[in-house]
Amino acid sequence: MRLLNMVKVVAFILLITFAGCKEENVTTYDVIIKNGNLIDLEDGSISVSNILISNNRIQKITADNNLKGAEAKTIIDATGKYIVPGFWDNHTHFRGGDSLIGANKNFLKLFMAKGITTVRDAGGDLTTSVLEWRKAIAKNELIGPTIFTSGPKIDGLAGTWAGSLEVNTDEDITLALDSLQSIPSDFVKIYDSRISGENYLKVIQEAEKRNLITSGHMPFTVELNATIDAGIDAVEHLYYIMKGCSNDEQNITEQLIKKEIGFWDAMPLLQASYSDTTAKATFSKLKANNVFVVPTLHIGGVLSYLDEVDHSNDEYLKYMSKGIQQTYKGRIDRVKYATAKQVADRKALDQFFGKLAFQLNQNEVSLLAGSDSGAYNSYTYPGISLHKEMEAMVATGISPLDALKSSAYNGAKFLKQSADYGTISENKIADIVLLNTNPLENIKNTQDIFMVLSNGNQHTKADLDGLLKSAIAN
Repeated sequence: MRLLNMVKVVAFILLITFAGCKEENVTTYDVIIKNGNLIDLEDGSISVSNILISNNRIQKITADNNLKGAEAKTIIDATGKYIVPGFWDNHTHFRGGDSLIGANKNFLKLFMAKGITTVRDAGGDLTTSVLEWRKAIAKNELIGPTIFTSGPKIDGLAGTWAGSLEVNTDEDITLALDSLQSIPSDFVKIYDSRISGENYLKVIQEAEKRNLITSGHMPFTVELNATIDAGIDAVEHLYYIMKGCSNDEQNITEQLIKKEIGFWDAMPLLQASYSDTTAKATFSKLKANNVFVVPTLHIGGVLSYLDEVDHSNDEYLKYMSKGIQQTYKGRIDRVKYATAKQVADRKALDQFFGKLAFQLNQNEVSLLAGSDSGAYNSYTYPGISLHKEMEAMVATGISPLDALKSSAYNGAKFLKQSADYGTISENKIADIVLLNTNPLENIKNTQDIFMVLSNGNQHTKADLDGLLKSAIAN
C-alpha cells in the first residue's frame, strides 16, 4: 500500500514537471502571419512561409506549418496571399510654406493607404513639421510612413526653392553641412538652380569626408564623370545621366558655361549625340561606384502630356487641397505657353528616358523608384504615383521583380538601412504588405492590397479605405 502511494506521488510529480516543461516551451508572439507566399526580392523565388513577429520585428520565418510551441495575440491567415516588404517611395516632397502644412500632413494618409510604409523626403521647406510628424508616427500618435528626410536642399544664392541652404563660399558649405548634421538629416540633397559647378562638386566632396549620403540634380556646367568622381551617391532624374551618355558632352558643357545655350536647349543636342559606346562606359562607372539613379518616369510622362490629357476628373484630385492645386499652375502654364517644338521635344525626351531607364537596368545600375510627388508637381499624387512609377518601369521592359527591388530593397541599400529594412528577413522591422495577387505576374497587383503591417499595427483593407476617405480634401 505504501509502495503504491509512492508510485502515485512520483507519477504526479512527473506529470507536473512535464506540464511545466510544456508551458516553458511555448513562445507567445505579437503576430503570426500563417501560410503566405513570401516573395524573395533577391531572386524572385516564392516560398510558403510563416512569419513570427514581436516588438515590431520579425523574430522567425519558418516553412513548418505545425508551429508547435508558438502562440500569438494576433494570427493572420495569409493563405493565397503574396508577401512583400512595405513599399518605399524614394523621392517625395513636403513643401509649400506654412499655409500648406496641413495639406502636406494629409499626404501621410495617402502613402499608408497604398502600402507605402517609408518615404524619402528629397528636400523642402517644412523640415520642422516633418520632424514633428516623424516623432508622432514613431509613437503611434499619427498614422503615416517612416520618413527619411534631407531637410532643406543645398543650392546657390537666390535658389529656386524656398528654404534652401544657399552656398557661395567654402564657409557657406561648411555651415550648410553643419546645419544638416544638426537636424540630423538622413542624406544631403543638392539642387542645381543657382549653385556653381565648382561649389556643387565641393559640397559632394565635403559631405563625403563627413561620411554623409548625397543625392541631387547636377548643374549642366558639370560633366557626369566629375560628379561620380566627387562621390555622389544618387542622381535624381535622367537628364544628368543622358548628359553623361553623350559623345559631345564636353562641347555642350562648354556652351552651357559660356551661356550660349540653356538647360532645355541642351536636351535635343544631348539626345542626338547619345552614343552606345559612351553610354556603356557611363553605365559601368555608375555601377562600379555604386551610384543609384532615380528615373522618375511617371511624373515625366504626366508633365510631357499636359497638353493632351485632361486631369480635371482625376480620382486623386479630391485628396489635393485647393492650395496644393494652385501650386500646379506653374507647370500647366509652362506647357500652355510653350511652342509646338518645345512640346514635341519634351515628348520625344520622355520616350527617350524610358529607353534610357531600361538600359540602366540592363547594365545593372541600381534604380530607385520615386514619384517626385508633392506640391508644384502637377497631378503627380502622393501614394498612387509610386505604383504608377513601378508600372512605368515595367512598361520600358524592366522586369516586375526589378521594379519591386527599386522600391524597398534598393531604397534601404541607398540609405544604408538594410539591417532593418528592404527584405522580409529575421531580425528586420516588420514593415510588410500582403497582396491578394502576385506582383511578379503583373506589377499592377502591387495595388491589390489585403493588409499592411507598419509600426506594430495591422491595417486591414477596410482600415486603408477609411484612411483614403478621411483624406478627402474637397
